[in-house]
Amino acid sequence: MKIITSKDSLLKGIQVVQNAVSSKSTLPILSHILFEAKKNEIRLTATDLEIGVSIKIDGEVAEEGAITVPARKFSEIVKELPSQEPIHISIKKGQSINIEAGKSYFKLMGLLKDDFPQLPEFPSHSKSSDIIKIPQKTLKTMIQLTSFAMSHDETRYVLNGILFSFKDKALKMVATDGRRLALIEKALPELGSVKKDVIVPMKTIQELNRNLIEEGDVLFCFKENQLQINLNPITITSRLIEGEYPNYEQVIPKKVKEELKINTQDFLQATRRANILTNQESQSVKINIIKDRMIITKNTPELGEVREEIEVDYKGGELAIGFNPNFLIDVLKNISGEDVKFGFIDPEKPAVIKSGDDYTYIVLPMQVN
Repeated sequence: MKIITSKDSLLKGIQVVQNAVSSKSTLPILSHILFEAKKNEIRLTATDLEIGVSIKIDGEVAEEGAITVPARKFSEIVKELPSQEPIHISIKKGQSINIEAGKSYFKLMGLLKDDFPQLPEFPSHSKSSDIIKIPQKTLKTMIQLTSFAMSHDETRYVLNGILFSFKDKALKMVATDGRRLALIEKALPELGSVKKDVIVPMKTIQELNRNLIEEGDVLFCFKENQLQINLNPITITSRLIEGEYPNYEQVIPKKVKEELKINTQDFLQATRRANILTNQESQSVKINIIKDRMIITKNTPELGEVREEIEVDYKGGELAIGFNPNFLIDVLKNISGEDVKFGFIDPEKPAVIKSGDDYTYIVLPMQVN
């Protein structure tokens, strides 16, 4: 193998794949990045057996070949190479890699490609019924409005990801940790008659979100319990979470008793300030709603107290209810709409935050003293 590339291209490639490099595995090969050069394509790939990430980088292939390089040391070397010089990478004998840039020369010991786990092959035909196209901007918004509600409790593994439900020319995404639930639905006119429910793991969601941009499309391709996401020039391959996602529709109140309209930023800033006086023993803030006013208070004897008052559009009866402020902050900081609707049944039942016609957030109340 002989290739010529730039420091910028190499660094971009390393940054994209490095999160899939396994740091804990007992298999040495999983701490490596696979380098492949064929025709005029240079590809870097890393995997931890749960997720695989690969990227095509710019460069010139003088001789085809493949080798794996230790990710950490290779990254450190590339970072320190002179920026203005082209980087020449070649395999001389067996498993040794030569890296040259200007007057800098490194020799690094790699491992053979044969030991590197092979990522599953997916159908490449664009008309395949197993391929779904989604605008990147749409998907990025949907992830931002749901991902914070995923569960981190590994004993509830089906909740350690986001449910993607493709049906009726629309995509519905749902995340819950049992104490709050986020749901967003967007029309996908090109979806046709596809009907599919899959649970995409948290690490894949994080990797996808990190690489999504504001333009272009992302392709989802399915095969058995595997998913491939194509963000040209980046490809993410992942296992899907197997199991039955809970019936989320039954926890969404069909009707609320009282509803108010409130400015999103006013609500967010007031909740953030009230949150300052919470602690591990006392995590809830109290919300009192009186005609056209919301009052957020927190009294922690050993710390002090805070009171925030916000104007709201409300004509219902008086209400007092408690919440974990972090569960409100998580959603409010991701909503771009100027106002949200905040609906209640009673202080014991879940409250509902709505933004536009396509986003619903359910949050359980907490007891307040």
